Amino acid sequence: MGIVVQKYGGSSLADAAAIKRVARRIVETKKQGNDVVVAVSAMGDTTDELLDLAGGVSPLPPAREMDMLLTAGERISMALVAMAIADLGYEARSFTGSQAGVITDSVHGKAKIIDVTPGRISSALEDGHIVIVAGFQGVSQDTKEITTLGRGGTDTTAVALAAALQADVCEIYTDVDGVFSADPRIVPAAHKLDKVSFEEMLELAASGAKILHLRCVEYGRRYNIPIHVRSSFSQLEGTWVVEDPTEGNTMEQAIIAGVAHDRSEAKITVVGVPDKVGEAARIFTALADAQINIDMIVQNVSAASTNLTDISFTLPGTDAQTAMATLQKLQDQVGFERLLFNDKVGKLSLVGAGMRSNPGITAQFFGALAEAGVNIDMISTSEIRISVVVAEDDVERAVRAAHTAFDLDASEVEAVVYGGTGR
Repeated sequence: MGIVVQKYGGSSLADAAAIKRVARRIVETKKQGNDVVVAVSAMGDTTDELLDLAGGVSPLPPAREMDMLLTAGERISMALVAMAIADLGYEARSFTGSQAGVITDSVHGKAKIIDVTPGRISSALEDGHIVIVAGFQGVSQDTKEITTLGRGGTDTTAVALAAALQADVCEIYTDVDGVFSADPRIVPAAHKLDKVSFEEMLELAASGAKILHLRCVEYGRRYNIPIHVRSSFSQLEGTWVVEDPTEGNTMEQAIIAGVAHDRSEAKITVVGVPDKVGEAARIFTALADAQINIDMIVQNVSAASTNLTDISFTLPGTDAQTAMATLQKLQDQVGFERLLFNDKVGKLSLVGAGMRSNPGITAQFFGALAEAGVNIDMISTSEIRISVVVAEDDVERAVRAAHTAFDLDASEVEAVVYGGTGR
């Protein structure tokens, strides 16, 4: 008997009827002879509603209390799913993140999982129970406070549980039939990928593809847990995220896996930074201390007459206010002239392991954007990714142009969005 870990997102648990449908699928997996552990998100738009409610009460709610509030959504889901399973004649036990042994650091709002000690889960499985775990949450190792993992954290919960339990597979159920070559809401001709490597999925997730949470893919790669992304609204085979997608396949891997985009970022430019040793380090150390993740960075060549340079970088839009305040405190120490802020930008990324052995990809990509009339603001590359920052209004046109330029359009419409936002 194997262990199957499943994750269901908010759109899969939108209402009572959806919860009953999910319960039937869970029970069917149990009937197939598997031990089943399920991580659940909050129902529908519950998390957004709780955020709005908190904003109506306080413009700056304490981070600890926000975590206490937001974890309530997943606790509601876990209890309701367990009830629906019981109504089908099977025993289920629901656990909060802390009860399930999800141990995190002490950073409220975006905690990282340090360890999973699934003793209570293992005991429940031995008793023949189906286990339902509230995703997105854990308990701090140091402070013993309840913490949340950030948006999309239930994906991470599921894969972390799969690793701790040495599960056979982690099934991520969402509202589309798998991982597509682009967001099907923007590119209806996007095609479903049968298999994708952890490496490519990491780049896609980091570049804005919402289908999987970045840390979930990192966990899967670290512990080599196969991740099966599929729809809770259909019985179709989804997309397998695995170490080597070419295993058992005589064909070479596709040059480009997909096109991802992200409209949630902002750009800050630090103007007139003295071009001397240590100034960039001082700037980015201060941002790191403020728990701000930086994405793309560009530093201009300093002007010979002034010996000053400009440093531009992108970051999550939700962190922009904190970043600006942090940098303003540094102005006298560093001696830069001023800060520029722009939140009307978007990031577009071309991802594919086949780039390593195929020259000319960059030229073809930039040519497609030029033909579509899209101006490039910033450029960043890795071995299997090319990312550019463009104006927010140009993002959708750029995605479609790149998708078509690399022959990723399906011959017939494959993508069906059953509901929700893709999670």
